[in-house]
Amino acid sequence: MRLDQKIALITGGGSGIGRSSAILFASEGAKVVVCDVDVNLAQQTIEKIKMTGGTAFCVQGDVTNSNDAENMVREAVDTYGKLDVLVNSAGISALSNAFVPNASPEQVWDRVIEVNLKGTYLVSYYAVPEMVRLGGGSVINLASIVGLVGYPADIPGLGGGFNPYAASKGGVVQFTRNLAVAYAKDNVRVNCICPGYTWTNLTDPLTSNPDILKSLEDKHPMGRLGQPDEIAYAALYLASDESLYVTGAPLVVDGGYTAQ
Repeated sequence: MRLDQKIALITGGGSGIGRSSAILFASEGAKVVVCDVDVNLAQQTIEKIKMTGGTAFCVQGDVTNSNDAENMVREAVDTYGKLDVLVNSAGISALSNAFVPNASPEQVWDRVIEVNLKGTYLVSYYAVPEMVRLGGGSVINLASIVGLVGYPADIPGLGGGFNPYAASKGGVVQFTRNLAVAYAKDNVRVNCICPGYTWTNLTDPLTSNPDILKSLEDKHPMGRLGQPDEIAYAALYLASDESLYVTGAPLVVDGGYTAQ
């Protein structure tokens, strides 16, 4: 097993890429702490893990709250004695239904940056010292291809240059590099994954429109969107000892999107 005896904390583990990563990691021998603001979704992930004989428990919390972020890490270390892997998968889209009706552009900007960038920062802030104390570990941040390239201008509804999602994910890419350099000598590796458009709850507003879906598929050389499991396997590589010489890297998993 590729993660035998490793302890992994996964934020946003109640759905999407976070859920797929939690289930995959558990199947590869990790003991998993599933964190999500929605405890019911987190518990559903736990049930799936336990159905196949895996070990996991859930912690409810909001990654934008410093106390919650610290508690996630403390629960993991108190329960399992260490923390080897952190996957910062909690995220929000400007297109999601998480906003109040008629939310202002400023409210949308603040919340997207808060969850995607500040949330990644906060959980890492508490997790990395534990990894250093215990000899090392792997931090895996979920960025995006739009942290590397701009949104396509010909797809309606993305918000163009004022969509905060791209800025938040670009921040995650640079935060990843900076943290990786700072902690390389402490045996803490920090990488991020930049998925292409993937079938998750975050892309529902786009994929539910057949015309937009077709346009997005056509923009990927492979002619399709990614599956959460395909991104989870990239996370598995970065979590495992197979990637011991990899740090500060934005790992692109996008069906060829950014190769064009």
